[in-house]
Amino acid sequence: MASRRDTLLQQLGITQWTLRRPAVLQGEVAVSLPPDTKLLIVADVPPAEDDPLVTDVLRSMALSSQQVYRLTPEQVAMLPEDTRCNVWRLGLSEPLTLAGPQLSSPALAELYQDAGAKRALWQQICENEQHFYPDAR
Repeated sequence: MASRRDTLLQQLGITQWTLRRPAVLQGEVAVSLPPDTKLLIVADVPPAEDDPLVTDVLRSMALSSQQVYRLTPEQVAMLPEDTRCNVWRLGLSEPLTLAGPQLSSPALAELYQDAGAKRALWQQICENEQHFYPDAR
């Protein structure tokens, strides 16, 4: 239902605009990645740094927690357009607009319970190992 203000503006022929990214006006202009970042973990609720399964996956990729950056999809939208990084989409089915390989898995709670999903994640890591281990030639 339109408010009285909206109705008056419409009658006066004044176009109203809606912000697509209101967080920008709240000081969240951009997200910048530390220079040593090798993997972005993108999830609606990013996992804790000390989550055992995530720690095991990172260990298998020879990554330390300092080389991993955890973001929400909203924060990814605030990255610079030319950002290129390896991405692990945790519980997100749609590819992100970032350049670089993207691993995909179910949300962490489901991943804990599903051996097939763990196997599929491992296969994706193996298929993209040249991106995670660039010096291992």
